[in-house]
Amino acid sequence: MIRSINPIAQPVLKWAGGKRQLLPVIRMHLPKQDTYSSYYEPFVGGGAVLFDLQPRKATINDVNAEIINLYKVIRESLDELVVALKRHKNDPDYYYKVRELDRKKEYSKLSDAERAARIIFLNKTCYNGLFRVNSQGQFNVPFGKYKNPNIVNEVILKAVRNYLQSTEITFRNGDFEDAVAGIRKKSFVYFDPPYHPISDTSSFTGYALNGFDEAEQVRLKTLCDRLNRLGCKFLLSNSYCDFICDLYKDYKVIKLEASRNINSVGSARGKIFEVLVKNYE
Repeated sequence: MIRSINPIAQPVLKWAGGKRQLLPVIRMHLPKQDTYSSYYEPFVGGGAVLFDLQPRKATINDVNAEIINLYKVIRESLDELVVALKRHKNDPDYYYKVRELDRKKEYSKLSDAERAARIIFLNKTCYNGLFRVNSQGQFNVPFGKYKNPNIVNEVILKAVRNYLQSTEITFRNGDFEDAVAGIRKKSFVYFDPPYHPISDTSSFTGYALNGFDEAEQVRLKTLCDRLNRLGCKFLLSNSYCDFICDLYKDYKVIKLEASRNINSVGSARGKIFEVLVKNYE
């Protein structure tokens, strides 16, 4: 039975390194859904591939607790989330007050829905839609000065809620290795880790408290080797560079051209190359 896809169920957040513009190419390299039993995404972020694929059974993970809280709230408390979103306003002074909340004691008193609404609000109104935190895990992107940002998109939120409620999805908030704990043969894993930086301005590692250095990239590749031996399929996205290409030389590496429009340095935006790595034909 082929599952119908709801095209309105789309990413709720604008995400640095998000895969929306690469989806046509990624689709070409995804395994057929009838060839695997369960889908895993250890770095879900904005969820572009998840919502494009809309698998029936999935485990999604992110090291950032606010992201996982957001998906849980959309699934379980959407009405409360919409009410909280409608309280927010596109004003610079108000923006900075909301942004500073995670530096204050009262942040712990926010409900899950209020925390989720804060993340959506900041994402829709911050500069360039960049999700970034500092070394203390605090959101630190300046105000974006947009005239009319779409803070409350109930149509998309309801479509995402309906998808999350109609499928068997497990949420995890932790390390990428823990995200696939208990995985079984014939599962499929899509990895979209923080990319290995190819310049001083190209790193997307600031979305979480802990950076993602070369040692982490090697640890991720070791996990891919384990999955391969187990009989699982994996597809991985990363930057096109000697380090990544050499690291995954035992697998199929496909070079892609992509556009990156989110960067703190304007001259660093534009066409770049990325890779897809997979262990299947």
